[in-house]
Amino acid sequence: MAVKVIVGGVIEKDGKYLLVQEAKKYRGKWNLPAGGLDPDETILDGARREIKEESGVDVELTGVCQIGNRKDVFISVILTAKQIGGEITFNEAEIMDVRWFSYDEILKMRDENKIRDTDFLIGAIDNARAGIIAPLELVQAINEVWNRFLKARK
Repeated sequence: MAVKVIVGGVIEKDGKYLLVQEAKKYRGKWNLPAGGLDPDETILDGARREIKEESGVDVELTGVCQIGNRKDVFISVILTAKQIGGEITFNEAEIMDVRWFSYDEILKMRDENKIRDTDFLIGAIDNARAGIIAPLELVQAINEVWNRFLKARK
């Protein structure tokens, strides 16, 4: 069985966090902009791509705030990010809405069962808020080893 890797980001601006509203399997639930890593894509490139695809915004990645896994064999790597460009746009077949929410609004949404995966989303935001953020070099070092491995296979 292949391991699915999920990448995405916590984007904070003026005390609010960017969330996307799912349109497919988890229709109506709010989530961080995140999705599956493509083959031969780095974690950092995948996170930037997924954030752009789901929200329309361009970001600068600033750190790693959450690494996790589930019983159904997937790993998630969530990065902190700041918006550096782009406008909120989204594919309506994939995403119903994209909006900025205060932390208190997100906690209220949790209580109303409007969040796709509460522990995943709130945990990543809580880590970012508390400054529990690893440097990007943590991921880049892994990517360098992976790139050397890929080159050796060719």
